[in-house]
Amino acid sequence: MNQRIAPLGEPNLDSRYQPDPGADEPRAARPLPAVALHPGMRAGRETVVENSAWVRPLQQEIGRVIVGQRHLIDSLLIALLTNGHVLLEGVPGLAKTLALKTLAGCVAVRFKRLQFTPDMLPADIVGTMIYNPQDGVFRTKHGPIFSNLILADEINRAPAKVQSALLEAMQERQVTLGDETYALPNPFLVLATQNPLEQEGTYPLPEAQIDRFMMKVIVDYPNRTEERAILDAMATTEPLPVPRPVVSAEQIVAARHVVNMLYVDDKIRDYIVDLVVATRPPTAASFNLNGYVQTGASPRATIALTLAARAMAFLNGRHFVIPQDVKSVALDVLRHRVSVTYEAEAENITSEDVVEKILNALPVP
Repeated sequence: MNQRIAPLGEPNLDSRYQPDPGADEPRAARPLPAVALHPGMRAGRETVVENSAWVRPLQQEIGRVIVGQRHLIDSLLIALLTNGHVLLEGVPGLAKTLALKTLAGCVAVRFKRLQFTPDMLPADIVGTMIYNPQDGVFRTKHGPIFSNLILADEINRAPAKVQSALLEAMQERQVTLGDETYALPNPFLVLATQNPLEQEGTYPLPEAQIDRFMMKVIVDYPNRTEERAILDAMATTEPLPVPRPVVSAEQIVAARHVVNMLYVDDKIRDYIVDLVVATRPPTAASFNLNGYVQTGASPRATIALTLAARAMAFLNGRHFVIPQDVKSVALDVLRHRVSVTYEAEAENITSEDVVEKILNALPVP
């Protein structure tokens, strides 16, 4: 369908993560029934507005604790809407862990924090079989991974044996213990952090696990205005504000149904495919990247890019995807799925440079 839809007015996004001046309490979250949309149906503007009513209260509640970091919070909301895992990377002290804990406190679901250390065992995450000497039977002891939100703090500090225990859980959302396979609760998200500075005592994540993260978000320093706001709000010995639940699991599941039905024009679909294909060595040569790309993005990136673009449109109150939605999430979706060669590293060319060059060179529909 080539019908052009006129863009709708978008809300002011500059202050969306700070509470309104006169709002003392966020409006209570009211569970919404799951939207009965059939495959092939398209969500209208009214459906998007109705099922995104919890987004603004959630942003306000997060803004009570987190100053700035709009891109980080956007990425976490996209993960909630698309059922995708997120890997946060940044130097210590940039509120990575605080942002994840705040998000978990704002959502009425089960939350567990796992501090990864070099002496961890897989059973510390997924659970194990425990022998009961009284009746001579092995009983299943579920690990902390049987929760809705998992905060894997400093995930690269655990050895490969522990990291591999997450592979089945992150992709199939199930855990196998002994002869039995147990489904994980819905929603289930792994929100992980890692420190790019300290390499001593760390274990780089294997490519198979990195690819299971829908997005890798680089958390950067706040600007001067945000730094001053952090000083005014946090430079105290008083405890931080405790986030309150403002959205339920039912509302998130209902919103996911709507996100799946947002309209994506055929030209934008082709643009997404062209973008992913351009990261692969044969096609990358046409963008003057010959010899720089070792491996490109897999079809998993195509799926993730489409879902993330739909979620971005949903957050902006639109029932259709525009090219800017794709470009705004492309770097987070592709940076960890593109690996560069030694020649590129010798010239200080990173995977981000490759993706940005493709974004700038590829014609936008």
